Amino acid sequence: MGSKRWMLSNGLGHLIHEELHNAKRFIDLFSGSGAVARHAATNSNKPVIAHDLQHFCVVLASAIVARNHPVEADRTWTSWADRARDWIAQRGLLPCVEEQLPKLRRGFNKRYVEISRRLSAEQEYPVTRSYGGYYFSVQQSVWLDALRSTLPDNEPERSVALAALIHAASQCAASPGHTAQPFGCTRTAKKFLFDSWNRSVAERTRISLINISRVHAQEVGSASIQDANEAAAALEDGDLVFLDPPYSGVHYSRFYHVLETVARGECGPVEGTGRYPPPNQRPRSRYSVSTESATALNSLLKTISSKGAKAILTFPKRECSNGLSGRVVEDMADKYFKVRSFVKKSTFSTLGGTKDRYGQGYGRTGRQKAHELVFTLIPR
Repeated sequence: MGSKRWMLSNGLGHLIHEELHNAKRFIDLFSGSGAVARHAATNSNKPVIAHDLQHFCVVLASAIVARNHPVEADRTWTSWADRARDWIAQRGLLPCVEEQLPKLRRGFNKRYVEISRRLSAEQEYPVTRSYGGYYFSVQQSVWLDALRSTLPDNEPERSVALAALIHAASQCAASPGHTAQPFGCTRTAKKFLFDSWNRSVAERTRISLINISRVHAQEVGSASIQDANEAAAALEDGDLVFLDPPYSGVHYSRFYHVLETVARGECGPVEGTGRYPPPNQRPRSRYSVSTESATALNSLLKTISSKGAKAILTFPKRECSNGLSGRVVEDMADKYFKVRSFVKKSTFSTLGGTKDRYGQGYGRTGRQKAHELVFTLIPR
């Protein structure tokens, strides 16, 4: 959960650019938000292949790397928004909701939240049923379901539209930077919940669609849902591989299940404060299991080297909760590659701080300063 966007402007982007000169393809095996894949695709004439375990990550990457021309955003949005309005009108959802929700004469309160949750739970549509009254207002949830149900049929408009909807969901979610737990209607969090619930899903989607539609790869690539170790088996001599493996001992899918639901358009029964789907519906990575992470990374590095591919690998210098550290990673890589390394200062997410927003209390902050190691790996 580090800030690769920041690192791209602070040396990582230049390193990728230099190494891509003699490469055949750029392969991102842990694409995450797609920032690195996007950078490589838009700044080089080499095809970019992106992989990740999470569906929403693949959508974000595919929206850029899988096309080499812009999308007509205005025309796409006009017809898409009309279909979504018709979808809502045919079901009579919003008038029904607005009739039952109390007027906010005395301000935003727990009763309003409780009724929102009850009304949402009565619906059959995945985002509204699972997250309405929690991460989103009922109205926001209905719009998310409507837009997800009426996506354009043709590519690349469909992928670009879905990526825009995921961006909008992320921007509107009433949660502290991820979706592990929504804001409650407490004295300190109420204003953040109210602010999030009052953001327009439709307008945020429209703006994101315009922004994404303008950006595209120089050469058409692809993105797919695939385990990094399995994807590595298809590497070729001359590929440049980018590795940003998980460093948390908690599966990332716990923090992005809401975006995953938007991407997939479906969700099983949810439970708990975080509204989590069943574990079997959340991707599991061996890199987030302390007893498996070292074996998984060792196998991956061995495969990459055996294919004759070069790699750029980033990892925090400190010891991480999945049992790995920068030193462990470097020692492992040294068995299969000639290793060059340098250190960059960075800011990473602790996947949820334990201090309140005013800095009171004890525990860790939501984001911390760190040193990130960047390795260039040349096969022996």
